[in-house]
Formats: sequence, structure tokens, C-alpha cells
Amino acid sequence: MTATRPADRPLVGRFVSLTPYSDADIPELERALRRPEVFAGGYGGGPAGLPADADAFTAFASDYYDGGPAAMPFTVRLEGGPDHGTVVGATKLGDLDLGSESAHIGWTAYDPRVWGTAVNPEAKLLLLGLAFDHGFGRVKLQADARNDRSRAAILKLGAQFEGIARRHKPRADGSWRDSAVYAVIVDDWPSVRAGLEARLAAWGEEPVRLGA
Repeated sequence: MTATRPADRPLVGRFVSLTPYSDADIPELERALRRPEVFAGGYGGGPAGLPADADAFTAFASDYYDGGPAAMPFTVRLEGGPDHGTVVGATKLGDLDLGSESAHIGWTAYDPRVWGTAVNPEAKLLLLGLAFDHGFGRVKLQADARNDRSRAAILKLGAQFEGIARRHKPRADGSWRDSAVYAVIVDDWPSVRAGLEARLAAWGEEPVRLGA
């Protein structure tokens, strides 16, 4: 076994920083994420999981982004530009299994205003780098099998499709979700890293802006 649990510390890139999640982040996360379009694809159990109000979102986030020895939740903030420091999402490096050198990047959602920008590729670059730099050999990513947008984004990262886990977990509406499972293994990492770095280079030097 070579995997070790990383230290809880911020990960800082050119476009985003990932700071260890704190319940103090919940009001900003609520503003960014409590939107029907965020939950529509399967986040938080799907559309029926959308919290009705700020108090319901607090209860949801406190549970969904719980940490512990096997989980490292992060709040995603913009770096640089007029929106520097603004919370635009959350994610987690979870299911840390040191013995099998495996982990899972998931529980991820972003403010729709940063969809299609440098935010997700850089967040994944930072998290994958954290995992592989600490001896992990396999990082899983998954999405509701119905969520074509998330599945396309995972493939664009360079992860390999491994199959469908049928009747994998319940949705918030009580139906059962099939999950599309992908992974990046340590052998893939050099090419995946190069691809992500090329995407970020193509974005240029301008910071991500939220706009109106």
C-alpha cells in the first residue's frame, strides 16, 4: 500500500481554489447551488431533492458534505478577476480506501453561470493531482445514467467508461438510479493531465467571470 490521506489544505489553481469545506460556507453555497437546473441532472438525488428554502439547504449540505477520515469535501471559489473569492460550487474527494489505493471524485455541483468554463477542468486537475500525488491508483467518477451532460463532461476529462451499475442508489423521488461509472487510473494520469492542462491553456489568461 502506498496511498496516504492528503492533508486538509486549500488547493489553488489559476482559475479556482478548492478550500476545505466548512459549514460557514453554506450561505454562499446556497446562493450558488439551490437552483432547479443544478438538481435536474441528478445532483442531490435529482429534481425532487431540491431544498425548498435556505434552512432545508443547510440540512442538506451539512449531510452531503460531511467529512471524516474517508472524505475530503471542498468549496470551490473563483481565483482572480472581479469575482475573486466567490463561491461557485462544491465537490468531494471521497470513499478514500488506502488499502486498495482507490478514491472517488463526486458530490460535485457548480453555479450554472460557470458551466462550460475553466472551473470544472481545473477543479478536476487539482483533485486528480492530489489523489495521484498521494499514492492512489484509481479514481472513480460517476453520474446518473440519464445525465447526458455530466456523462459527456466526465468523458471530456479523459476518464474511461467502465459500465453501468444498475439500481445503484435511490433518487430523491423514490425511483432507483442506474449509475454510469468511469475511472482514471494512475497509468492514464499523464495523458489525462496533459489534456486538462491543454484545455486550461486554451482558455487563456482571463479569469472566469460570473457576469450579470
